[in-house]
Amino acid sequence: MEFVWPQNYDPLNNALLSTVLASLPILVLLGSIAIFHIRIHLAAVFGLLVAIAVALFVYNMPTTAVAASTLYGGAYGLFPIGWIVLNLIFLYQLTVDKGLFTIIRMHLSNIAPDPRVQVILIAYAFGAFFEGAAGFGTPVAITAAILIQLGFRPLAACGLALIANTAPVAFGALGTPIIALSAVTGIDILKLSAMVGRQLPIFSFIVPFWVIWAMAGFRGMISVWPAAFVAGFSFALTQFLVSNYHGPWLVDIFASIASIISIIVLLKFWQPKKIWQLEKDENSLIMQPDPQNVVTKDIVRAWTPWVILTLFIFAWGIPTVKNHLNSISAPQYEVSYLHNLVKRSPPIAPIPTLEKPAKTEEAIFKLNWISATGTGILLAAILAGFAIGYSIKEMLKIYFQTLWRVRFSLITIAAMLALGYVTKYSGADATLGLALAKTGVLYPFFGTMLGWLGVALTGSDTASNVLFGSLQTITAKQTDVSPILMASANSSGGVMGKMVDAQSIVVASTATNWYGHEGKILRYVFFHSIALAALVGLFVFLQAYVIPFSNMVVK
Repeated sequence: MEFVWPQNYDPLNNALLSTVLASLPILVLLGSIAIFHIRIHLAAVFGLLVAIAVALFVYNMPTTAVAASTLYGGAYGLFPIGWIVLNLIFLYQLTVDKGLFTIIRMHLSNIAPDPRVQVILIAYAFGAFFEGAAGFGTPVAITAAILIQLGFRPLAACGLALIANTAPVAFGALGTPIIALSAVTGIDILKLSAMVGRQLPIFSFIVPFWVIWAMAGFRGMISVWPAAFVAGFSFALTQFLVSNYHGPWLVDIFASIASIISIIVLLKFWQPKKIWQLEKDENSLIMQPDPQNVVTKDIVRAWTPWVILTLFIFAWGIPTVKNHLNSISAPQYEVSYLHNLVKRSPPIAPIPTLEKPAKTEEAIFKLNWISATGTGILLAAILAGFAIGYSIKEMLKIYFQTLWRVRFSLITIAAMLALGYVTKYSGADATLGLALAKTGVLYPFFGTMLGWLGVALTGSDTASNVLFGSLQTITAKQTDVSPILMASANSSGGVMGKMVDAQSIVVASTATNWYGHEGKILRYVFFHSIALAALVGLFVFLQAYVIPFSNMVVK
């Protein structure tokens, strides 16, 4: 029988020093990108090497477990995340090479000629639909690619897509983050859904105003307030109703559709008095011709690939379909030297009892190659390719060109996930979490920020919920705060960390063909991420102490 290694969250017997060293890989990663302007794939590798060193020499993690967690994380980075990025960029490239994005650009300019309204419609509303159906960077890749074709500068296209992709994240991929949170905390899924649905709608309403303020300044935002109001209000109201009276599964789908319809109806009766002009530079696209010259047949052909993609993503996200595809083939592999060989310790894990002994950490690589979202995207791309006139040979050529184009992005994603897994299995993540949890009466605020930190580190609200969900409920009980409130706050605060996680930034830079400028993107969105997360934390603090809690929880 192999030795089970228990995690130690204060390996140096000095909480401050242990916390500083636990944060070192993240500091190296972010500092390399934002301060020293090192290419992000190299920064990710440097951060990974530091994380390995911390795991080995600070936490005394077994060498075999460190190696296994590195390979496990890297493999997960390539599949399913890298698999999604590769195939999505492939579909995008098919449409660009046929000139179809130019037609889409003209059509959207006809519906919403003002770039500020385009951001609300595409990055916020359409992006929320793709987040609800697929998640995993899909909405950022699609919306950033569309924005840059509409004439946005690469930095603006990436940054605005990242800011807009916040409101729907907690209910992304058909409610996966809430489902995972319920699994690790034991709290009823409907109670968690309702609580998150009472925290996020305020910010779902704010985000359209916020993203336009970031784009065009306060005056520019005021000029299009009806569009921001209609988009945010319809989304927030639907988000509240579905999350509270149905559950987490279809929140984003219904909310995004309500928002899209509301915006389109508004634009039939209202347009900004003055069309805001995008700044042009050498990277900007040539101004499109008169949209009225585009015939209906061309518009239908241009949108066909994206309609096919939407149908496939939605179908692949339906649990019944996913389960059927998994029944065909979905092999699972236990990771040697890691699976059930690492044990979380109190207070991250509950104190073990005879009835509930200490649980070891699973490490199972799931190769659900048929049901994976990336496979659905690939099939959609192939079908779309035939529909718009490609031969098999032409598609193969473009696919290999795409693979070469995203090679550094795949390396970055693999290294980032490897870093995250080494941090997780070594216990360094929990050391950081415990540091935030020791904040006394301010815990509701800092517990929310812990959710932000979890997503910023892992790139996933689901992963953050799995990572810190149990800690949140344990600490909440110790500080006389509702466990339902703080478990939900972990997910609600986490959505604002989606802007700054390296995975999302790489996806955005790859989709816009702006790889190598990730530091600029990070600096563009960092303030917005911190500010919005702090506002969520403040609201949770008010829920805990000012707003009567009995009015906030589902009985």
